[in-house]
Amino acid sequence: MTNFDSLRKQVSQTLENNSLSTNERLQEICETLKTKVPYYDWVGFYFKNGEKQELKLGPYAGAPTDHTIIPFGKGICGQVAVSNENFVVPDVRAQDNYIACSISVKSEIVVPLFINGENVGQIDIDSETPDPFTDADERFLEFVNKGVAQIL
Repeated sequence: MTNFDSLRKQVSQTLENNSLSTNERLQEICETLKTKVPYYDWVGFYFKNGEKQELKLGPYAGAPTDHTIIPFGKGICGQVAVSNENFVVPDVRAQDNYIACSISVKSEIVVPLFINGENVGQIDIDSETPDPFTDADERFLEFVNKGVAQIL
C-alpha cells in the first residue's frame, strides 16, 4: 500500500523549493512519484500548447515517448483536455481511442490541472500493472496538481 501522506509532504517540499526552477520542480515530482509508487511506471505532465488545440509534453520520468504533441480529443490525454475530468483506464486495450506509448503499458490515469478554472494541462501516469489505480490515487494526483497550479 502506497503511503500517499508521506508523498504529499515530499511533493509539498519540492513545490516550495524556490531554489529550483518550475521545470526542475516538476521534473523532481515526476521522478519522486515514479520511484516511490511501485505501479507508476511513467509519470509526466502535458500542458496546453499556447492557443493551439493540442497538448505539449513537459517534464516526465520514464521511457522516452514519441508523443510529445497530442491533439485535443486524441488518446486518453487528449480526451481529458476536452472533458476536464479525471480519466482512469483499468485496461488500455479496452479503449478504442488509446494512443500506445509502450506495449508494456496495461493501465493509465490522467488528472487535469486547472488554473482559475481553466484546464491548462494534466498529469499522466502509465502503469505496467493491470487496474492498479484507486480513489486514493485520484485524490493524491488532484493534490499534486493543485500544488503545481500554484507555481505555474
